[in-house]
Amino acid sequence: MSITLYGASLSPFVRKVRVVLAEKGLPYEHVQIDPNRRPEDYHQISPFGRIPALRDGDKVLADSGVICTYLEAQYPQVPMTYSDPFLKAKVQWFEKFGDYELGPVVTFGVFRNRVVMKLIGKPCDEEQVSRCIHEKLPPLMEYLEANAPEDGFIVGDRFTVADIAIATHFINFNLGGEQLDKARWPKSAAYIERITSRPTVAPMIEKEQGFVNKLLSR
Repeated sequence: MSITLYGASLSPFVRKVRVVLAEKGLPYEHVQIDPNRRPEDYHQISPFGRIPALRDGDKVLADSGVICTYLEAQYPQVPMTYSDPFLKAKVQWFEKFGDYELGPVVTFGVFRNRVVMKLIGKPCDEEQVSRCIHEKLPPLMEYLEANAPEDGFIVGDRFTVADIAIATHFINFNLGGEQLDKARWPKSAAYIERITSRPTVAPMIEKEQGFVNKLLSR
């Protein structure tokens, strides 16, 4: 069966699914969907218009967490979580930490203002960016710093969807012109660098950075 992924490359949630597909060695077609200009028929694929959505043969799903859960069950050859109940739950916990805690601050607070708003011709709210960086992000970073490993991965000894869910938002943080404070959060910064240096991730970042640079230079 052929796999088709729908969504914008710069979305951290689309990127999460793309990395899972790459890690599992699954070929797929990527159909770009601008979240600000969704096709009229897109709701037939994603009922609430969210990205990403995925079609695998005659099966259609939306939401990155749901999609990754499906891919793990359907294509278990390269596991992205654990069978052990506790470790599996920890992976889910850190995936949600990325999606629901880091996402609103790092991606929607910083990246959306610095990049997306400019692309759609609207002003950047630098006050909101500042609040996100200086007020909302530090408590999240303190939690991540307390849990980030000295080497390896966030859960156990395996690269999992939890690592992707966390790192994908810091890719957007960088695309928004910001860098983690390595002196303040050294373990977290080193951890993110390890994840983003993986061969399934680094080429995506290079391509996305070039794309953003080109768009913002117009």
